[in-house]
Amino acid sequence: MSNILDELQWRGLVAQTTDESALREALADGPITAYCGFDPTAASLHFGNLVQLIVLRHLQRAGHRVICLVGGSTGLIGDPRPSSERVLKTKEQTAEWVANIERQVRPFLSVEGDNPATFVNNLDWTEPMSALDFLRDIGKHFRVNQMVKKDAVAARLNSEEGISYTEFSYQLLQGLDYLQLFREHGCTLQTGGQDQWGNLTAGSDLIHRVEGKSVHLLTTPLLTDAAGNKFGKSEGNAIWLSPEMTSPYAFFQYWINTEDASVVKLLKVFTDRSQEEIAALEQSLAEKPFLRECQRALAVDVTTLVHGAEAAAAVQAASEALFGKGDVTALDARTFADATDELPGGAVSVGMTVTDALVAVGLVDSRNAARRAIGDGGASLNNVKLADPEQVVAESDFLHGQVALLRRGRKSLAAGRRAD
Repeated sequence: MSNILDELQWRGLVAQTTDESALREALADGPITAYCGFDPTAASLHFGNLVQLIVLRHLQRAGHRVICLVGGSTGLIGDPRPSSERVLKTKEQTAEWVANIERQVRPFLSVEGDNPATFVNNLDWTEPMSALDFLRDIGKHFRVNQMVKKDAVAARLNSEEGISYTEFSYQLLQGLDYLQLFREHGCTLQTGGQDQWGNLTAGSDLIHRVEGKSVHLLTTPLLTDAAGNKFGKSEGNAIWLSPEMTSPYAFFQYWINTEDASVVKLLKVFTDRSQEEIAALEQSLAEKPFLRECQRALAVDVTTLVHGAEAAAAVQAASEALFGKGDVTALDARTFADATDELPGGAVSVGMTVTDALVAVGLVDSRNAARRAIGDGGASLNNVKLADPEQVVAESDFLHGQVALLRRGRKSLAAGRRAD
């Protein structure tokens, strides 16, 4: 347990702490109890939440007790964003999302043995509390002049939109969570993202005022690429942990496409690989970057963590098959559909010549160009090289009855989606 803070720092998982030397001593003398909260702001957790789950995993594996909190009450209020007011969700939708997230977080933490994770919902202690009790017992310990200094609150106060009292009170609710867990579970460490520092300090300050005790905070850095752009976004869409919202294939491809400048950093954060293993991968990156061994290791490890070994193997096979290194006809229907959904393409029908099919999916701009590609041996159907420009697309060419995979050259791939 004495080395866990060093481990987290080496992995790039520590941005801020309240008192590093005191936290290091507490961890060494442990076990301590730590918690992280997850608000149901969507139907699924996303890339950023995964970082916090990994921190809890490391702490639990080091022998510390961990609590995973799902915000049934804070989710009804909404964490203030610097830009604009959140749209409040109904109680029914929030409850549904809470249930989704509770199911998602459980596989990441051990629930067996002598040190099982604890799962709580803050609605359990806030819902029975009256407004008067909340104001008297909690609100009196907060100072408005300090609350307005929080980054998100200050940004909103300086905007035309301002901030509602509802969102302004969010930090009181989060502070209450830490106080409740301190009292009931002896929790003395809260973790969260760097952008949550203001909300996190609300809890540690409340405990100090009410109980006269000092507790700890630890935040993780916001992960950005070499250009300073926030990770976890793909063409404006979040990378979700739910397979219904981001398919395992799209999830795998996101990690495979990691830029060289960032991949070692992400290996440290998101995988359990040792310093020696990562050093060897880093050497491969320096000497033979074209092999992309770092990216493959990252994609396989994180997909396995989130979706399981079977799904990771299936999407890896699909990735290789789509680019000519495997049998595309052997892919299961779900994985094949997810993979080809990402491809450009067009409508193709049974009986259409492969020449016309290449034009229809946009791989060439004319029938003459299609004929030349076939004649040069540079076109294929379902990874089988085409030789006859008059060959027709058969019903059996539509894999799983839906898509015929067409290729020009090594990397230009398109989906011929069945039109009849």
